Amino acid sequence: MTHATGSNTGGESAMADRLAMIGAGQMALALASGFCQSGQLGTAAVHFFDPSPEAGERFRAAVPQAMQAASSGDAVASAGIVFLAVKPQHAEEACRSLKDRLAESATVVSVVAGLPIAQLATWLGTDRVIRVMPNTPCLVGRGVLGMAAGPGVPKETVDRVGALLAAVGHVHPLPEGLLDAVTGLSGSGPGFVALIAEALADGGVLAGLPRPLARTLAVQTLAGTAALLEATEEHPATLKDRVASPAGTTIAGLATLERMGLRAALIDAVKAAADRATELARPLANGTGK
Repeated sequence: MTHATGSNTGGESAMADRLAMIGAGQMALALASGFCQSGQLGTAAVHFFDPSPEAGERFRAAVPQAMQAASSGDAVASAGIVFLAVKPQHAEEACRSLKDRLAESATVVSVVAGLPIAQLATWLGTDRVIRVMPNTPCLVGRGVLGMAAGPGVPKETVDRVGALLAAVGHVHPLPEGLLDAVTGLSGSGPGFVALIAEALADGGVLAGLPRPLARTLAVQTLAGTAALLEATEEHPATLKDRVASPAGTTIAGLATLERMGLRAALIDAVKAAADRATELARPLANGTGK
């Protein structure tokens, strides 16, 4: 395999401070801006490529001084860390376009859902691959990110990537086999929580609240409860029992939720999303997902 000579121009230590983004969508934008705002990376150290002019404009506005490359190969030629943030159906083409341009010491961090490290390594021609499952709250610095590193990634690089990702949320190093389950829970979870927020607001409207107030109360209640659980590290059942006083309003509502099967529905939703993540990866890994 032929590699770019980026490591020979500035040295491997200089390359470690250069980051490339392949794809400039919302998640790439959230990651890059979070890295730079945390002070871990200068905006001029970010190179990116996206064929969409609109995506490029949004990225440059969010990450001033970021360098827009003419091609994916040009973007990665002198980068020590390369984030692959493309749609799953474009992943193989993107990887193959990078194969002969990656520097010997470069590590690719994939945020493409479902694709296993082994498949990415084959397409890229390198075993220095990390796979990350982020979720949309990364956009506001409150994300949850599962991270699995391939066997060829040095520990110092894993630590460096973990530190960067911590700028946009909570990072959980995991065996790769658990990432589809992470997809089902924290990856798809924001959609489930948004549905709960909508339903709570509708309940407030049914009870007589104006809709804007009901929506605000629903969102604030969810955010406050999550913050309380995070701060106290209590089991959710403990908080539930504390607010459910005998013959009170909360226990009446909880009895309705149990009767209507909310608990079972949420459990099944997470499992269905995790199973679907596994299913979607199969045709991509077999080269039939285009």
